[in-house]
Amino acid sequence: MKILFDANGGDNAPFEIVKGAIDARNELGVEIAFVGNEDSIRSSLNKLNEKAEIVNASENIENNEEPAFALRKKKDSSTVVGLSLLKEKKYDAFVSAGSTGALLAGGLFIIGRIDNVKRAVLPTSIPNLKGSTLVIDSGANMDCSEDLLLQFAKMGDQYLKINGIENPRVGLLNVGVEEHKGNTLTKAVYPLLKDSGLNFIGNVEARDLSLGVCDLVVCDGFIGNVLLKTTEGTAYFVSKMLESLVGKANLSSEMLKEVGSLMIKAKKSLDYSEIGGALLLGIKEIVIKAHGSSDSKAIRNATKQALQAYETKIVEKIGLIFNR
Repeated sequence: MKILFDANGGDNAPFEIVKGAIDARNELGVEIAFVGNEDSIRSSLNKLNEKAEIVNASENIENNEEPAFALRKKKDSSTVVGLSLLKEKKYDAFVSAGSTGALLAGGLFIIGRIDNVKRAVLPTSIPNLKGSTLVIDSGANMDCSEDLLLQFAKMGDQYLKINGIENPRVGLLNVGVEEHKGNTLTKAVYPLLKDSGLNFIGNVEARDLSLGVCDLVVCDGFIGNVLLKTTEGTAYFVSKMLESLVGKANLSSEMLKEVGSLMIKAKKSLDYSEIGGALLLGIKEIVIKAHGSSDSKAIRNATKQALQAYETKIVEKIGLIFNR
């Protein structure tokens, strides 16, 4: 498998992107290449005393740029060049920590959707007491119809099955568990999910997700992104509060060691770098969106996601769902 990495995108580009890809190559045995500013990439490779294929791309699309306009204007951006090469089958996957909007728009306009799939979607896992819950959509689609949410649920269900969950429990994120609760959208999609053949357990509330009430929670991208940011902020707050309380407590060295070990484990379960990134579901090639602040560890783990998607043929399997 050959993976192309966007060396222009992300807060820590290019060095952390390059280092993470090199680490992944050494660990996983994948072939790697970089697209971005050639001089900067080569400088990073020299620091690591490593060599790799480089595709020059002189431009970068920033987060504050309107995605569709930027794709048309910046033809030599790492996003446009990288996705174009992926479409031409020069590489098997593309990993980027760059602009989410540009990557989503490029996935749709440059690579294209799987036949009969209406929108691409970003699934993101959040931890719970039993493992994790997949949030779909987590930010790709702000305004959705009931038909879109149904498609998201089907793609998320297949994604989880490939990841080892035999019969995923699907919940609809809502303000109450009763069937009649919610806004116009949730009321409209509820009967569709109920009759979909999925293991639909009904409405679920945000506070119950941490308890592991479902494996997949369905919502539009606006709500999903708010959920993720709230979870992230709450985790940070609790972590800092515990650090402060432990610092003030009169604990023995053994107790401090034990508490410290537990806090490290808790932080690890909430660390985005442990997940690496999100697979863009619904398009015809493998595209992984890594966190904008990704370090080398996150990029290495994003590579693992790309490899898993390649080995499990997730794109082909989603295609079969919508084209039987």
